[in-house]
Amino acid sequence: MEEQDAAKPTSERHVPVLKDRCINLLAPGFEAARKRGATPVAIDATLGMGGHSEAMLQRFPDLHLVGIDRDEEALALAGARLEPYSDRTDLVHAVYDEIEDVLADLGIPEVHGILMDLGVSSLQLDERERGFAYSYDAPLDMRMDTSRGQTAADVVNNYSEDELVRIIRKWGEEKFAGRIANRIVNARADKPFATTGELVEQIRSVVPAAAAKSGGHPAKRTFQALRIEVNEELDVLERAVPAAVAATGMGGRIVVMSYHSLEDKIVKSVFQTGSKSSAPLGFPVELEEHKPDLKTITKGTEVPTAAEIAENPRAASARLRAVERIKPRRDA
Repeated sequence: MEEQDAAKPTSERHVPVLKDRCINLLAPGFEAARKRGATPVAIDATLGMGGHSEAMLQRFPDLHLVGIDRDEEALALAGARLEPYSDRTDLVHAVYDEIEDVLADLGIPEVHGILMDLGVSSLQLDERERGFAYSYDAPLDMRMDTSRGQTAADVVNNYSEDELVRIIRKWGEEKFAGRIANRIVNARADKPFATTGELVEQIRSVVPAAAAKSGGHPAKRTFQALRIEVNEELDVLERAVPAAVAATGMGGRIVVMSYHSLEDKIVKSVFQTGSKSSAPLGFPVELEEHKPDLKTITKGTEVPTAAEIAENPRAASARLRAVERIKPRRDA
């Protein structure tokens, strides 16, 4: 099955989450650029297999797109998919908190739309040897960029018990973090962990069956925690969202899809802060410098419809937020 999937065209292997909604939210930012006589520029900050980017390039014939991804395999697949639009695309191997450097290298002063589709990609989940999934045995890797950095095996074999408790509890929101960390440390004393199956077996041995019935697979939260730790996902996100705001021109929009509460909390905080006046409490007049940079476009978070989830089950946990820049950039 995996080989069959790998042989399929990228467009058939990947269904973009909330594709039409994302593009409709971004469209006014591109129109704002046109009204100023500028070529609209978008960043797909988490390019993946290029589904959202392809849809944008198809819909907006004048759009220039910058695609960023840390996964070299994803970049290659997206590049093949977007080949018909190669004269309007720049695909860059980078982490998406490096937006400022990417734009500087390309000589692009500002952009008019930024899309972030967070979390693990369909490509990474589907390729067993990457070790992201707990449902089958594979090397314990979990790196989004396989060219550098520590693996999940490095974490479970080398972190102290206290460190394991911390990341499993904090990043995985796992209430059995203490039991799981203790089991990992005891098991690795006999034999270092090498595969996902070995880790799942040890987690199953200490997580009560009743907890799995209500909370899903017993290894789900631990695997999430390890993936976040290995890829420094939340640290990157805390830098990336402000970087996106700083890079977006007047009238431009930022759309972010997150898949768990820790991601959404970071996005919400940056967007809410940017959408509020910075005038001191009781200040009689709101000066220009106190006016908010952003306007919230979505009411809270938007979620996929039942039909979208039926078409793409991985969309079920998606939470979408969008803002528009309503004040000129400080260096503009």
